[in-house]
Amino acid sequence: MKRIKLTIDGKKITARPGTMLLAAALSRGIWIPNLCFIPEAELPFGGCRLCWVEVEGEKDPVTACSRPVREGMAVRTRGQRAERLRKSAFELLLSRHHLDCRNCPKNKNCGLQEIAGRCGYPLKPGRFAREIPGLPVDDSHPKIIYDPNRCVLCGKCVWVCQTKREGVLDFSRRGLACRISTFADRPLGETRCGGCRQCVDICPVGALVRKK
Repeated sequence: MKRIKLTIDGKKITARPGTMLLAAALSRGIWIPNLCFIPEAELPFGGCRLCWVEVEGEKDPVTACSRPVREGMAVRTRGQRAERLRKSAFELLLSRHHLDCRNCPKNKNCGLQEIAGRCGYPLKPGRFAREIPGLPVDDSHPKIIYDPNRCVLCGKCVWVCQTKREGVLDFSRRGLACRISTFADRPLGETRCGGCRQCVDICPVGALVRKK
């Protein structure tokens, strides 16, 4: 199969036809911020809105996770317009995230911390008003603790639970009330969850952690 040639930040790479731009970049060691991207997923979720890039010849920035590569594509990952959108998306995530890194089990192994460090963003509240959900922490399961106040709604836990395990986790409600939950909002310990903890392993923040 003929491979497609493109350029990202001046670096020439190749990719299979149909490959999403973000996957092509990451496979070649070119980092683009992301929280919700799952290489194995059939369709991109596109929820975090952090992978904005600029493509030569196109008027507006695009999300790299949902844009297929094409022959001759020239991409900038840190263009001014893309950076403005990316920073706004990051600040929106922080506005609904319980920022308590010191006491978080994912401290120093957190997707938000990595993005803040690599992009030079302050890991603290920004322009947007704080809207922490204030929901109770679910520690009913013998192996897993779920803190919805740390959740960034990346959807990774839903994907792995629905695709590979019992299908216990899913999105619930809409808009600002949206959160990851179980059927009828039952505590995780009262569901059929077998405790495989694949949701914990794939969570990029401290929303799902192993119970000690």
